[in-house]
Amino acid sequence: MKRSARELYEEAMRLDLEERAALAGLLIESLDPESEEGAEQAWVAEIERRMEELDSGAVQTIPWEELRARLYGSGRAPGRR
Repeated sequence: MKRSARELYEEAMRLDLEERAALAGLLIESLDPESEEGAEQAWVAEIERRMEELDSGAVQTIPWEELRARLYGSGRAPGRR
C-alpha cells in the first residue's frame, strides 16, 4: 500500500534530530540529481577557505541578531549603507 507524504512526514518526525537531518539532506539531493561536475569539490574548497579565514582571525563573525537587523531592520539591501 502506498503511503502519503503526510504519513511519511509523521513517521520521519519520530526519528531523532540527526536522522531527520540526514533524511532531509537525501531528499534535497534527490531534487537535483545532476549537479555540475566539480561542484562538490568546489564547495569543499570554499568551506575550507572560509574556515581558514575564521581560524586565522582574518574575518570575524557577527551575531545573527545583528545581521538580521542589518538585513531587515534598515530596509536596505545587504552591503549598502
